[in-house]
Amino acid sequence: MRLLALTLALALTTGAVAAQTIERIRDTGQINIGFRVDAAPLSFADAEGRPAGYTPQLCGRLAQAMANRLDLGELKAGFVPVSASDRFERLAKGDIDMLCGAATVTLERQKTVDFSIPIYVDGTSVITRRGEGAHLSDLAGKTIGFRADTTTEQAVLNSFEAAGLEARFERFADHNAGFKALNDGALDAYFADQSILIYNYVSGNMGEKFQLLDEILTIEKQALALPRGDSDFRLLIDTLLSEMYADGTIDRVFRETLPGVEPGAALKAMFLLAPTVP
Repeated sequence: MRLLALTLALALTTGAVAAQTIERIRDTGQINIGFRVDAAPLSFADAEGRPAGYTPQLCGRLAQAMANRLDLGELKAGFVPVSASDRFERLAKGDIDMLCGAATVTLERQKTVDFSIPIYVDGTSVITRRGEGAHLSDLAGKTIGFRADTTTEQAVLNSFEAAGLEARFERFADHNAGFKALNDGALDAYFADQSILIYNYVSGNMGEKFQLLDEILTIEKQALALPRGDSDFRLLIDTLLSEMYADGTIDRVFRETLPGVEPGAALKAMFLLAPTVP
């Protein structure tokens, strides 16, 4: 087993994205992995600022597999904190080699970056105050919050427009601020990925005052974002992920980082539909 040194890289020199990511990784012995710090339980920074959650753990295993496949004596994996607003830009600029966070695959984003095969399936849902009703229509005229610069924002705006509903929308720079506003009474409801809502609902003991609705606005495939146009690197990542699906690694990481959570039908289907390993 090759040695993998995991480090937290807080700052990197900006540079243009090289087409041959594999060659650069071979030359430097380092891969720089961006991770979201505020998307628990999928990707977040723990109390010491270290990468935690499903996708950073998965990328740690992926980096180890890469070290073995490329026959590197040592591969240093630098985990770089990124935000929802700058994550794709930093990948396109070459600050990071791979984005390992809760990133939904969209055609608009594919104008800037490429994506691996899917590693998770999530969807936009909502937490409301108890007594506010159980359907989207019950939120008409209410004050609604969500994280800015995410697919959730567009999903909420599109859903309200399609339903002919009006509401007051509040955008937040991070989920912590959004949940604080909800708890303080400034919001009637808060939208986010269902995984993020469940994590905060349970860890924050919100069940007495709030309800997590079953209504899902979107079904979103999430994947690792990669440099656009580097097909060799994308094929390497997809091959390693496919092998990790086949040998049960991804299922083990899921259960280790999300204890007690059972994969839904869409996620189980994704496990079955991963590319065949020859």
